[in-house]
Order: sequence, then C-alpha cells, then structure tokens
Amino acid sequence: MDAWVIWILVAVAFGIGEMLTTTFVLAPFSVGALVAAFIAAIGGGAVGSWVAFILVSVLTLWVVRPIARAHMRTPPQLRTGTAALVGRRAIVLERIANDEGVGCVRIDGEVWTARSYDDDSVIEAGTPVQVIEIRGATALVSE
Repeated sequence: MDAWVIWILVAVAFGIGEMLTTTFVLAPFSVGALVAAFIAAIGGGAVGSWVAFILVSVLTLWVVRPIARAHMRTPPQLRTGTAALVGRRAIVLERIANDEGVGCVRIDGEVWTARSYDDDSVIEAGTPVQVIEIRGATALVSE
C-alpha cells in the first residue's frame, strides 16, 4: 500500500475522532496527515511526510485551536428588535378585548397595540401583563 494512502486513512481516522469528541484536538492532526499525504504523493519520502505532518499539526493546533475555543466560549447572541420584547412585563393602558379589537400596553416606555393571548380573556387597564409573542405590530399578552 502506498504511503499517501496510509496518510489519507490516518487523516480520516483523526477526522472521525474529532467528530466524536468535538474538542478540536484531533482536527489539526487530520490536517497534518492530509498535508503529509500530499507530500508522500509527490514523492517527498517518509522523512518529508513526517516532518510535514508534525509541522502542520503543531502549527494548526497552535494557531487555530485558540480561535475555535474562543468561539465556543462566546455567549449566545443577544435578542434584539421585537424578539427582545418577548417575556417582558407590560402595563395595560387601554382595556384589552379581542372580540372588540381594542387594547394597548406600555412595554419599556413604548405603546403597543395589544391583544390577549387567550381569545376569551378581557384584561382591564392598569393590569400588569407579560408579553408572550409579537405578531407584526401587535403584542400578544397574558396575565
């Protein structure tokens, strides 16, 4: 069996190991094995393949792993726009009655058209509510 084929198999083994562990420790060795396979395929010999494997693996581990670890520690994205309003508390300014099509609430200083999340519920002015969903420009709220 040719040396480059063995290096490809080694690269695949490291790649599978990385997918199973997701630690980003084996992936650099997989990249190193792929470079070693290329060197072996163009006639670089065993020593050239091993040197390429070691250098590329160490460099990839040293450069890329800290970047990957930083991305894994990044907090979840902040919710913005209307998605940020879901779960907030609001005060009913105008009685909410879905069957009459009336109602508004104040959410973080902004006045929003509001409907009750429960169609049969009527919510009186001054009642604190929670925003369940935003549909278009209308807040669906619940007591």
